[in-house]
Amino acid sequence: MHTDGSGNDYIEAADRTLDATYEEPMSLGDYVETLLSAPHRGAHAPKYLLAAIESAGTRTVIEEGDEKERYRFFDDPWNDGEHAILGNTEVLNRFVDDLRSIAAGRGKDEKILWLEGPTATGKSELKRCLVNGLREFSKTDEGRRYTMEWNVAGLDSSPGLTYSDEGTMGDEDDWYESPVQSHPLTVFPETVRDDLVAELNERIDDHIPLRVDGELDPFCREAYEYLEEQYRRDGVEDLFSAATDRQHLRIKNFVVDIGRGIGILHSEDEGTPKERLVGSWMHGMLRELDSRGRKNPQAFSYDGVLSQGNGLLTIVEDASQHSDLLQKLLNVPDEGRVKLDKGIGMDIDTQLVIISNPDLEGQLNQHVEREGQDPLKALKRRLDRHRFTYLTNLSLEAELLRRELTDETSVWDASTWDQLEEWIRAPLSVQVRRADNTVRERELAPHTLEAAAMYAVVSRLDTTDLPEDISIVDKALLFDRGYLQDGDERIDIEDVEFDGSGRNGEHGIPVTYTRDIIADLLHEESDRFHQEFDVESVMMPRDVLDAMAERLADAPVFSTTEAAEFEERIAPVKEYTFSQQEEDVLNAMMRDKRVDEATVEEYVEHVYAWAQGETLENDRGERVDPDPLKMKVFEIEHLGRFTEDDYTGNQPDDAVAEFRTEQIITALNRHAWRNRDEEFRVSAVNPKEIPVIKAVLGNYDWEDIKRTYEDFDPHQWDNPPTGTQTERLKQETIQNMQELYDYSEATAELTSRHVMNQVSYKWS
Repeated sequence: MHTDGSGNDYIEAADRTLDATYEEPMSLGDYVETLLSAPHRGAHAPKYLLAAIESAGTRTVIEEGDEKERYRFFDDPWNDGEHAILGNTEVLNRFVDDLRSIAAGRGKDEKILWLEGPTATGKSELKRCLVNGLREFSKTDEGRRYTMEWNVAGLDSSPGLTYSDEGTMGDEDDWYESPVQSHPLTVFPETVRDDLVAELNERIDDHIPLRVDGELDPFCREAYEYLEEQYRRDGVEDLFSAATDRQHLRIKNFVVDIGRGIGILHSEDEGTPKERLVGSWMHGMLRELDSRGRKNPQAFSYDGVLSQGNGLLTIVEDASQHSDLLQKLLNVPDEGRVKLDKGIGMDIDTQLVIISNPDLEGQLNQHVEREGQDPLKALKRRLDRHRFTYLTNLSLEAELLRRELTDETSVWDASTWDQLEEWIRAPLSVQVRRADNTVRERELAPHTLEAAAMYAVVSRLDTTDLPEDISIVDKALLFDRGYLQDGDERIDIEDVEFDGSGRNGEHGIPVTYTRDIIADLLHEESDRFHQEFDVESVMMPRDVLDAMAERLADAPVFSTTEAAEFEERIAPVKEYTFSQQEEDVLNAMMRDKRVDEATVEEYVEHVYAWAQGETLENDRGERVDPDPLKMKVFEIEHLGRFTEDDYTGNQPDDAVAEFRTEQIITALNRHAWRNRDEEFRVSAVNPKEIPVIKAVLGNYDWEDIKRTYEDFDPHQWDNPPTGTQTERLKQETIQNMQELYDYSEATAELTSRHVMNQVSYKWS
């Protein structure tokens, strides 16, 4: 929005927003014309919910090593991802599949969708996502949602139509909206409505037909019957037209929200089952209204969860707190009806969803030993469970942990693994307020959040299905990216035989534990931190990992067995984290020695020409004669794979020839095959982007350092003598770590010291 900064500009912008959201109320006839041109606007609850989810589109993600299509609806795009559900894509997709079946009437109409899982797995975020998404969808042309409102004022001296005690009202205030968002088409007689819905379905452009079942809600039915009776007394012939005339009935669109199309029963809500489900009678109103010796539905509160959720969605949050209510919901999905009282029923069009922790399952199984006599068997048959689990993707856990510690909400939607890897390893700067009200800066070094996330993920993975050559950290990496890269060897998850019986993500370290550990460390005055730099405290990966392991036994959330099990898994995570830090240091040390892209491309062209034994033409139209010397120099100096002993003159021996054939040509061909299009065309290949070449050229080791810097001594790294090669190399390395990987000077110094301290033990 562009403004000149005046207050009126913002007021006008708000006006434009609301003008686009709301339509003028219309007559029943105009509403029918609207539906005939846009039938989707008359969708029943599950169909509307499905349309809202699908309207946001999808994106591709990798979870547990598999590529999946994910509905962007669950990324909470309307709030910049503030309540996005991270992971559990397969569970969410099955949830949507069930909605599709229910909407189409394919056998799951009687089901109550049950979302179950341990704390901090995204169930509460799903509730917020549904509320946000449905609210925003209802503001769009595609998602308009309609109900009806009535006006009976002036027909006689009755107290008028009301469901609350608001006192006297003017003309516009004589209009009363359906308290339960009733579908406007329910005002038609059933046979007429069936014909109208059939015509709408002939015009609809998808495979899920509209369904409009049931009758007017009791409040609206009271209004209609009152109007019909008055006009019958007056001898009017066209009773339906008279009772539904624009002066008495108008159709209006509304914005879906909690209480208006979305009903949420919270864990702390109280009352009798009927009060929680549909509402309660207002006895003062019963006395005021002329009810002719019976209860008047206009004196009902309609504040129960089903009343509020009628027309769209009903959520029972923390369902174990309302287990007594669940049995009362048994027949709601398949019958679509509840009672306000013995003689007053209400038809319901809503999608029932219950959310619980695993403790609800224990309550449902309390009579399981009675087998056929289990009183909860009918309820359990109607529950369709979708189990949320802890995240088992490193990138998702790192993203979630970063969200927990900062105000960052944007969903990570990387186009390449390199981009995602950069976000995972990124540092974090946090300002912490002291008890004396001063503010200090604390810095989490690169790989700190990654290490904490990896430890949490590793604690959640089942080890019973691990092949002998795959570690628990390897499994975590396979789940995150779908492959492992070790030098020039690539292992895809399809090549690894997990037996499929692993219970991954069902227990482990929750993100809340990790978050609280880091939050405590940020506020601690401890010698564990490194306070010799400009920032007051630097937190390193090993600081967080040590604290997470040390405090497991004291955390009430873990059993003694779990604490012992998780503590044993920290060693491989520390090894992995050190390897990441070591790689950063090595790449920073060798930055100026990296081979340029043109040299790599030239080498590959010469290898191809060598394999063919003839001159070839490259993509630029140049003729390439295989040059034995150029290939030899590249393989010795840049790849570091061979020495002069591996050649006779410039001619390669068998090991070099096999390397060129198997590790270069075959790998390039395989990469080209994987990246073909539907017509088997192969786009131009950048050799440096091919995993095998990238791994060979990008992964340095300490032999490369020894060969390149003959006078380097890691024992001198902390305080290198003036004028030595070690001093110059350290200065360049610290600078390169800041430029390449976003280290600060302090974290680069501490990380390189830690790496050199380990390397010096085995340096000869």
